[in-house]
This record gives sequence, C-alpha cells and structure tokens, in this order.
Amino acid sequence: MSNVTREKKLQTIIEMERMLNEIQDLDVLLERILTESRGIVRADAGSIYVVDDNNLKIKYAQNDTQLRGLAPGTKLPYVSFSFPINQKSIAGYCVSTGKVLNIEDVYNLPDTVPYSFNKTTDMTTGYRSKSMLTLPLKMANGRVLGVLQIINAQNEQGEVVSFDSDAELYITHFATNATQALEHAYLTSNMIKRMQRMAEFRDPKETFYHVERVSSFSLEIYDRWAANHGIPNYEQQKFRDNLKIAAKCHDFGKIGVSDVILKKETPRFTDEERNIMKSHTCIGALLFTEPESSMDEMCRDVTLYHHEWWDGSNKGYPGKLDYKKYEVGEPVPLAEPLRGDEIPLAARIVALADVFDALSHKRVYKSAWSIEDSFQEIQNQSGTQFDPEVVMAFMQVKDRICAINAVWDNTND
Repeated sequence: MSNVTREKKLQTIIEMERMLNEIQDLDVLLERILTESRGIVRADAGSIYVVDDNNLKIKYAQNDTQLRGLAPGTKLPYVSFSFPINQKSIAGYCVSTGKVLNIEDVYNLPDTVPYSFNKTTDMTTGYRSKSMLTLPLKMANGRVLGVLQIINAQNEQGEVVSFDSDAELYITHFATNATQALEHAYLTSNMIKRMQRMAEFRDPKETFYHVERVSSFSLEIYDRWAANHGIPNYEQQKFRDNLKIAAKCHDFGKIGVSDVILKKETPRFTDEERNIMKSHTCIGALLFTEPESSMDEMCRDVTLYHHEWWDGSNKGYPGKLDYKKYEVGEPVPLAEPLRGDEIPLAARIVALADVFDALSHKRVYKSAWSIEDSFQEIQNQSGTQFDPEVVMAFMQVKDRICAINAVWDNTND
C-alpha cells in the first residue's frame, strides 16, 4: 500500500472517530463501531460482543453476503446468545488474555492453541468464515468492555483474503480510539439507567424491562420506516441515536405524580385522578426544558406527546397546551388535541411501541394478551390511534419484534 493511500485511510479513520464521539446511545455506538470497522478493511461480516458478568453476550452481527439475499430494508434475523469467558473460544481468549488474534483460516487452527471455532452458525446459514480479526475493546483503566470480531477481509475483486499487517494496524488504532467514545456512552447509559430505576421505584408498572423493550422496539420500527422513506444515512443515524435514549425516557414524568394515583391497583380513575395522571406528559417535558441538544428536544417531544392519537381524537393528550405553565400536582387542562403529522415522528413511534408492550405483558390490573392479539390490536388502531405508516413499518419487522420480546422475557420480568 502506498504512503498516499495509507494517509487517506488514516484521514478516513480520524473522521470516523470524530463521528463516533457524537453518538450518545451505547447500543447504537456498538453497532456503528462494527459497521465502520468492517468498512475500513472491507470485511464481509462481523460481530460485536459485550462483557456481561462472566459471559460474553452478542450485541450485533452483520453479514453483507447474507444481507444481499434479502429484500431491501430487511435485516438479518435478530440473534441473542452468550457464552462463558474462557480461553476455549476465540472471543473469550481475547478477553482473558487481552491479546489481538489475527487468524488466516478459522477452519484450520493449529493444534497448539487452546481455542476453537464454533461452526454451528456457518452450517446453519451456509456461510464460510475464513479470515478473522478479533480484538478486545479496553477502557483506559484496562477494563475490557467487549470484543470486536470482523470476518472475511476482501480484496478489490471481492475475494476473501487475510487481514494483513496494515489492516491489523488500522483496526487496532480505530478500536483503541473507539473505546473513548464507548466510555462516554457507558456514562450516559448508566445515568439513564439510574433515572429508569428512579421511575420504577415510583411506578412498579414501568419496569426496567418494559422500558428497554419499548426502546428496542422503537429503534426497529424507525429503521424500517426510514428504509421505506429513503431517509439519508447520516440523518437516519442521528435520529436513531436520539430515539434509542428518548424512548427510555417516555414515562419519566411519572416521578411527579402522586403515589395515591400512580400505585392505584385499578385502571378506574375519577375524572380528576385521570387528568392528574395525564400530567406525567407535561412533567416529563419539563425535565428536558430548556433543551440543550437534539437529544433533549426529542426526549421532550416523546415524553410530552406519546399519548396523542393520530386521528386527533380527544382520547389523546395533553394536546396543544403550553406545558411550561403547568403546575405540578394539578389536573391537565383540556386542550385541542394534536393530529397526524403535528405529532412528532419519535412520539408516534414510541406511542405504538409502548402500547404493544403494555398489551403483551401482564399488569397489576390486567392479564397479558397473546402476541398475535397484541399485533392485531395495533393493526386495528391503524389510522385512529396510530400513524398508518408507522404501523406498516411495525408489521414489516414483526419477526424481529417477537425475537426481542422473547429475549427480554427470558431475561426477567
């Protein structure tokens, strides 16, 4: 590789690193690190794992060869699995030793190494993993956050080749600097989790798992909606980063609602109690006022408007009122409802994700609906409670919604 080519490559990497530092959500950042790493060295596939106690848990898997066989806008099946951190696996070895592994052919490993390659996924999908570069993602204090694994480097003709010394240098440099962005994202993530726990202490119905599912559902819906509408990549990346966080904040305003109302074990409220309960939208918006970033603006919009109805029904709230004048503890005054595109897109998406999760899970005042009945109810409300195009995107990612739902339900709830 010429010096000019190397210089251009390094300039590209520096620009990527700057872009990563703008991402605030941890999951979005991890996915982007994987995507950009693969792009640097033209890798066909890859995975990124996070350390979860004594296990490694897969967060994202990408495979361009398999993706090309799918319809436009469709993602690969959602996968979730974990395995113990030890030297028996390639990724586990990297975490245990802190070493980078550059393997020419994972099907032909020397007998002297302690690790092996699990061919199960290849056998299931018909893929052939060959060259593999695996490295730990370390914080400045030495703590390993996860593992980056990229597979099947390709030359300009699309042929699978080994990761050469330049590729290893570039990826190692990129990963080292990416961990700085990861550390910042972890701090943001931990702050949001603390606020989630605070909201959960106030309202037992709004569990950590409910919030995480709603956030994950929202991202899947938006990705499909964006693909349907041809949203430019940069705009899409910025929106999804903000949305992943904003969706987690949708009911933060409940911290300002009286326990007498919040913890009432029946959905039957007096008119005054119902209007006080509705105030969580205004209280949530006040938490993000005055907004200092596009993320704050989206959090404000989601907390304020995620109960509006698409058709402008007076079942939606709080409507066109000046939430800044709302007095905490008072009922929400009547106001003209928002309708259609007056409701911010993020709020329209979270509204659907929130209702679907509430329907499909048990609450103190109701049993869980079946998944199929929950999907049917969302479809039934298309054009009334929900934006029809958001409903369409939701139904297009049904398989991924079901997979995410199953993963979180198996985790705990």
